[in-house]
Amino acid sequence: MNSLLILIPVTLMIVLLAAAIFFWAVNHQQFDDLESPGFMPLLEDPPPDPDPDSDHQPRTTRSTS
Repeated sequence: MNSLLILIPVTLMIVLLAAAIFFWAVNHQQFDDLESPGFMPLLEDPPPDPDPDSDHQPRTTRSTS
């Protein structure tokens, strides 16, 4: 019976902590978008950026005659 005097307050503190964490997550928009993270692996990767060192023009070779 003496263990109930410890277990009930400890359980109430755990429940209050869990509720506080849940409401913190709701207030900080943690549950706004639940669908798009699941689609992210299915999307194609963006095209790679061109090499910044190149001049982006095809090089032509001049023949000397």
